[in-house]
Order: sequence, then structure tokens, then C-alpha cells
Amino acid sequence: MHGSGTGNDTGPNGGSGADQEFREFLALERELAVFLRRARASSGEMAREVHPGLEPSAYGLLVRLEECGAQRATDLAGYFGVGKATMSRQLRALDELGLVTREPDPADGRAWLVRLTDEGLTRFRAVRKARRERYVRKLAGWDRGEVAELARLLHQLNARSEEG
Repeated sequence: MHGSGTGNDTGPNGGSGADQEFREFLALERELAVFLRRARASSGEMAREVHPGLEPSAYGLLVRLEECGAQRATDLAGYFGVGKATMSRQLRALDELGLVTREPDPADGRAWLVRLTDEGLTRFRAVRKARRERYVRKLAGWDRGEVAELARLLHQLNARSEEG
């Protein structure tokens, strides 16, 4: 039964009728908030494992560069949804730590590509391996099919989020 639309209707748990109607989405919101909070903390830990001076937000840049190879800074900024100035600052910090380097873009001599250095790749892969081992331990009681399904659903959520 739907409420009167006044916003004062309450469900059996004290939530509004509308809240009860969308309880699956409220549960999703709650669980994603917890997941994201833990993921941010984990990214900070992993960033420090790569290099003590690495900002937590820069860890994602290393992931992207390892997965996709050399990229233009503007493409990285677009992918992460940040401004050029923010991306330049993060890349400069990674460069100063010796984790990335810039090279001329062979397709456009005016542009530069950013890539992981050998040191950056070695450090990143060691941390990623340790992270994967933590996931294996945390999800040891899960069926491999459940892990695959979770990955598929998260991929689907991420892909739809990119669409806008």
C-alpha cells in the first residue's frame, strides 16, 4: 500500500513508506558507503606500501597505468573525472617519487605520455600481489562462482556509472 505522499507515512521500522518501497536501494547505498570507506582506507595503506610519500588517491593512477600502459594526462584526468590541474599535481608527485616518467607521444609530438617506470611497476605489482592474497584469505569461504558474480556485478555497476 502506498502512502498519501505527504512524507509523513512511516513503515514498520520507522522509515517512510517510500523508504520501505525502495529498501533494496537503501541497503545497497548503506553497503556501498561501508565498502567505499574501507576501500579508501585500503588504498591509503597500499599507496604507503608502494612508497611512503604516495597519496592514497594516486594509487588508482598506478592501477590504470599498469592495466592500460602509457596514457596522456588529459585521458587520465577524463577517466578519473578530475581537472587537469589535479592530474598534473598527482603526476608530478609520482614523477618526483620515481614511479612514473613522461615520454613524447609518437602520435603527436606536442603531447606527452605518462608511463610507469620499472621501479614503479615493480613496487606496484608487489603491493597488488599482496592485496590479491588478502582478498583470497578474506573470501576463502566463498565459492569461486560467487566471487566471479560479485566481480561481474561490480563491473556492471561501474560501467553504468560511466554512462552517466
